This record gives sequence, structure tokens and C-alpha cells, in this order.
Amino acid sequence: MTPDAVALPGALLQSDLGDLKPVNRGKVRDIYDVGEMLLIVATDRVSAFDVVLPTGIPGKGRVLNQMSQFWFEKTKHIVPNHMITCDVSQYPQPLPQFRDQLADRSMLVRKCERIDFECVARGYITGSLFKEYREVLQSDDRDPVELHGFTFPRDLVDSKKLPETIFTPATKSESGHDENISFEQLADALGADLAAKLRDVTIELYEWCANYAAERGIIIADTKFEFGFNGDELTLIDEICSPDSSRFWPADQYQPGKSQPSFDKQYVRDHLLGVKWDKTPPAPELPPDVVRNTVNKYEEAQRRLMA
Repeated sequence: MTPDAVALPGALLQSDLGDLKPVNRGKVRDIYDVGEMLLIVATDRVSAFDVVLPTGIPGKGRVLNQMSQFWFEKTKHIVPNHMITCDVSQYPQPLPQFRDQLADRSMLVRKCERIDFECVARGYITGSLFKEYREVLQSDDRDPVELHGFTFPRDLVDSKKLPETIFTPATKSESGHDENISFEQLADALGADLAAKLRDVTIELYEWCANYAAERGIIIADTKFEFGFNGDELTLIDEICSPDSSRFWPADQYQPGKSQPSFDKQYVRDHLLGVKWDKTPPAPELPPDVVRNTVNKYEEAQRRLMA
């Protein structure tokens, strides 16, 4: 523990709404069926390498929920979203009596038929895409490099800005690791028209949010969206441009060729890599200084973007 590490107030690791039981507890969110709507509660759980850690990040769920509410309002001119309200006083009974758990960290949403693929937009090559790129470099000497239907030069470095935004869909896994697929694979699964619509909306959403963030000193390197159908209407669901679903980099510290400092949970991943965890359960506890620094990073991203 570092000398300035201080114990933080307890994190909400699991919601408890009495007789109302969740229909699903995901890596971070607890989801409740409330008739014609769903209640989504963003807990303070944190996952890394597809494993939920035993240590929560106090207040993380509030940041995620408030940022999604902010972006949903900002981007509804691009695509409809599932948000109805985050005002607990407008929730159906008996939910308002659980205000201490729900305030600022919950959202009442429309029920939608989920599309079981993640829609990823990338403005920079990093993360899983850069890892795959390096693997292709080592196994194939062709120039340019071909990957997921895109061609890349052989001289890209980690965190390099791409000439244009690319769309790299991924399979969606509730427990395992999502896998990047090509646009053609997505089209085979969903049909060409829907795949093209998802690609176009994903890129438009990303570029609008990235331009907004750039004006506030933050690079959104990449992000992922989820969509569903509200009747026949394509609808944005889950979350949008949070520190859990995006890579946020401080623009004034950006230096391609290496991993970037970030305002997202990459800091937690880097700590776990540093302690040589083998990425299999059970995950180790996070020390108080890592928890506090993570809280600070999430809150700084929220402060900059929502100011």
C-alpha cells in the first residue's frame, strides 16, 4: 500500500430490492423486470479479463449511469435509445423505497429485442485489434496486412490514429471473451441491410462523441455499442461511451508507440498484469491505492466530459 492510500467507503457490489429479484446479474449491472419496462442498476463491480473482481470501485456505478444518461440525451438525434428516466420518484412501486440503492445509479428503460453482437468503432489501433495485427505481422509477410476485411500498412505502432474510423463487430459473450469478426460475418448472421445500418450508426455515434470529447481534452480511442429493436425501430441499449465501454486517453499526454495513460479501467488491467495474475478465477483483491486511483480516473472523465 502506498503511504497516501486510504480506505474508501464500501462499494455496492449487489443490489437488493427485497422481493423483487433480478432476471440477470451481469458483470456490472443488475437487471430487473418491472412489467413493460426493465430496471438497470449499475453496481460498483468491476471486471477485467472477463472475470469479476472481488473488490468493488466505490461510486463507479453512479459514474457509468450518469455518463450513459448524459450521452443518451446528447445522441438521440442520431438513433433512438431505450432510456425512459433515471428519476427514482417516477419509478413504479415499490422501487422508490429503495432510493438509497437506486439514486444516480439506475435507469428505467424500454424492453428491446437485443441484437447479440457488439458494435465496435475504432479510431486508433490498440487493445485486441493491435494484438491481432501483431500476430498477423509475425505469421504473414504480405503488404498490406489484411485483418477482418481491412487492410493496414505494416508499420503501425500501438495507439496510432487510423486514417478513418473502422467498424469491427464482435460476438457477444455473457461470461467468456468476445471475439472480433468481420463485417461479412456479421452480414451473414444478420443480413446485409441490418449489418450496414449497424455499421453506419456505430460510426456516426462514435465520431459525434469523439469530436465532442476532443473539445474537452479527451481522446475516445475506441468504444462499443449494443443495439436492439423496440418494435421495428433500431434502438441503442445498455450503455454509451462510459469508462467501461470505451478507451479514454488524455489528449495532452498522447504519444503513439506505447500504451496510453487512460481514464478507464485499463489502469486496473495494468495493475493485474503487473502482479502476474494468470487471468483465471479467483481474481486477487485490489489494494486501496489502486481502488482510489481508479475512482479518481472515472470521476475525472465524468467531470471533463459532462462539464
